[in-house]
Parts: sequence; C-alpha cells; structure tokens
Amino acid sequence: MAAGPDHLFNLRNNFYLGAYQTAINNSEIPNLSPEDAVERDCLVFRSYIALGSYQLVISEIDDAAATSLQAVKLLAMYLSSPANKESTISSLKEWLADSTIGNNAILRLIAGIIFMHEEDYNEALKHTHAGGTMDLHALNVQIFIKMNRSDYAEKQLRVMQQYDEDHTLTQLASAWFNLAVGGSKIQEAYLIFQDFSEKYPMTCLILNGKAVSCMQMGNFDEAETLLLEALNKDAKDPETLANLVVCSLHVGKSSSRYLSQLKLSHPGHVLVKRVSSAEDNFERAVQSIA
Repeated sequence: MAAGPDHLFNLRNNFYLGAYQTAINNSEIPNLSPEDAVERDCLVFRSYIALGSYQLVISEIDDAAATSLQAVKLLAMYLSSPANKESTISSLKEWLADSTIGNNAILRLIAGIIFMHEEDYNEALKHTHAGGTMDLHALNVQIFIKMNRSDYAEKQLRVMQQYDEDHTLTQLASAWFNLAVGGSKIQEAYLIFQDFSEKYPMTCLILNGKAVSCMQMGNFDEAETLLLEALNKDAKDPETLANLVVCSLHVGKSSSRYLSQLKLSHPGHVLVKRVSSAEDNFERAVQSIA
C-alpha cells in the first residue's frame, strides 16, 4: 500500500536545519492523525527548547500528555537549571526502566541527548544504539564522532543512506562525518551546506556548517563573513560565538568579546570549560614558579 503524504515534512526540515521560529510559526497543520499530532507537538516544543524557552515548555506540557511529550518536558527541565539535573536524570532512568514506556523512540532520543550533554557516551548509546528512527541514527553518528570513533559513525551513516540517502538528517550526518574525518572530505561537507543554503532559508546551523568547513580548509576570511552573518541572525547562538572565537584568532583579531558573550550566555559550553581549565592550569603554573 502506498504511503500517504508526509504532512510533517516541512516542519521536520525546518527543525533539523535550525529554522526554529519558522517551525513554530508554521505548525498549524490540519488533518493530522493522533500520532502525527504528538510528533508535531514534540517538534514544536523542541524548537522552543532550542530557542531557550524552557519554562514555556515546562508549563505547557501537563502530566496527562503523551510519553513523547513528557520526555521533551524532561529535556526542558534538564536544560533550564543546573539544580534540576540530578532529579531530572533520576526521573529519566526510572522511565527508561519502565517496560511499558522505556522503548518509546522519543524517550530514548531525549535520553541520548541528555547523556551526551553529560558526556556519558556509553550510557547514551545504551538507549540509542538500536536506532529505529532517523533521529536516533543521526544522534548515534554525533555520539560516535564525540567518542572519536569515526568507524562506528560511518556504519550508522551507511544505515541512514540505505534507508533514505536524500533525507535532510542523512545529509547533515554526512557533513558531520566528513568534517570529523577531514582531508578531502571537508570539501564534500562544504558542498552539502552550500546545497542547503541554495534550497532553504539561511539559518545559523547552515552558516556555521559552511564556516567550519571553510576554517578546516584554511579559508578564515570567508568563514568570518559567514559567522558574522550568523551573529546578525542570533547574537546569542553558542556555536556562532564559539566559532568566532576560533576564527578571530586565525585572522589576527581579538576574540575576547565573543568569549565574554559565550561565558555569559552559555557558561556550560565546552569551549568555556576548556578555556577555564587552561586558565586554571596557567594560574597554577605561575604560582608554582613564583
């Protein structure tokens, strides 16, 4: 039997490519099945999370909502404040252990995202490795890249390509993989982001993808232009600020303002942690000599 039309295609695409406000604005889609309505709501609330509107998500998803939505609410609670982390992870583990809901694909996806944030990659993979959805396979690619296991990332990518080579997530995962592998693959990553920029409205995600590709090819001036365009779209985007810190150093400009902004708006960002660690080590070295 032929599959019916995919009513959520545009909404998913907007979310995957970082057009979060567009996804929210165009989410009133008629004639959705109950399952599609839940998926639509998950994408909308995850878009609000991506925009930092955690409290809105927490207040709008009540205890009677579907498991998938409850999982999204957990992610909002986890990200909303450091004080919530322990209790949120405890609740998450309880739900994952519950045989009636533990295998829910969105719950497994959110578990993977949260444990990846915690840098507990083995725990993340426990819940994501079985795949089952394109989102889970794409998250697996990200996790394996974080673990410096490009061999496993490639296997996940092959699964995605066999399922749907043209899927937006397959293309994004290909670009991430190519950037991780480096060398001649960087040009391929650049072309994927270039293709996105020609087909869809430009987002911070697409601009950062192109900029990182440029930086890896040594084209720092072009990268800076792309990143400043991204900064105009969202002055608090953490990846834009982090990439501008790196790019500024290579073009001989001060990066202190971008680093200060990143520290203020995203104190938990990996670059902020690395800089703080380096500063602490330097301080200790100075004191040991003094």
